[in-house]
Amino acid sequence: MARGKDAYGGGRRSAATQAGLSEKSRRRLENAKAANTIKAYEADWRDFTDWCQHHEAAALPAEPETIVNYLSDLADADEAVKANTVARRVTAISESHIAAGYDRERNPAKAGIVRAAVAAIRREKGTFQRGKAPILLETLSLLADGFSADGLATKRDRALILLGFAGAFRRSELVRVEVKDLTFTPQGLVLFIPRAKGDQLGKGSTIAIPYAPEPCICAVRAVRDWIEAAGLSDGPLFRPLTKAGTLRAVHLSDKSVALIVKKYAALAGLDPKDFAGHSLRRGFATSAAQHDVDTLSIMRQTRHKSEKMVHRYIEQGNLFKENPLSRMFGDHPPRR
Repeated sequence: MARGKDAYGGGRRSAATQAGLSEKSRRRLENAKAANTIKAYEADWRDFTDWCQHHEAAALPAEPETIVNYLSDLADADEAVKANTVARRVTAISESHIAAGYDRERNPAKAGIVRAAVAAIRREKGTFQRGKAPILLETLSLLADGFSADGLATKRDRALILLGFAGAFRRSELVRVEVKDLTFTPQGLVLFIPRAKGDQLGKGSTIAIPYAPEPCICAVRAVRDWIEAAGLSDGPLFRPLTKAGTLRAVHLSDKSVALIVKKYAALAGLDPKDFAGHSLRRGFATSAAQHDVDTLSIMRQTRHKSEKMVHRYIEQGNLFKENPLSRMFGDHPPRR
């Protein structure tokens, strides 16, 4: 019986060890998918093969009925499991069979009974996912009060939060920013992003961040202030500090972004459990929607390739603006 990482990884390795392939070609095949995607698939595949071992069922190749029974147990075992997680497990199972040489006709994850099971679980659980609270444009002003303390850590945190919002960064993108990627202009800051989640081919993208009218929430001023205070000329823009307060020459971890956001949310009197690193990116998109920014303009800044998620942010941003009660109450200003 195939086992966990060996099954999925072995499938990948089998493709990359075909006779006649150069070393360069092998590396290219191994990099066909992003590293984080590979890790997620490996974890999902391990879970499936562990279930198969316990139930004495074959994992590779699996029977469609085996996958359906696994999904049913997965959905019932934990009420918190989301429909999207179930769908991702099916994708991992499918990718493992593809990597092992099973085409669409022989791939059990593509069977109609499996698709029907996923659809049933989606109807049962729904597809809504409650995310962390967005840090809106108005929220930035509250957080800005926490930037009053002096010191390198505060200047770094201020630059990180304001740039994270203004650039609609994923936390992994934010911590990978290099000083060389920044160009200051009279209008603001131009930032080159070498590679993002949706940019699997590594073409890169460029975004512009203008000066904000209020200095306390201006990402351009904050980044320039941080660079000057830290004496940076190249290398990572955001770096950890030692206990002695000296700067290290490595990238800040992406987990640190969430901790920093939570810290300043707490200082602003907000519940830190409601916020995370994604609150910055989500907050930009939601605030942009509230200010009637069009979808394509939002997508240029967020670097989304699909309108689906952006429209979800727009819907959230317009919950009150397009609410029928808001129009009905329009002629009657609220009393407080």
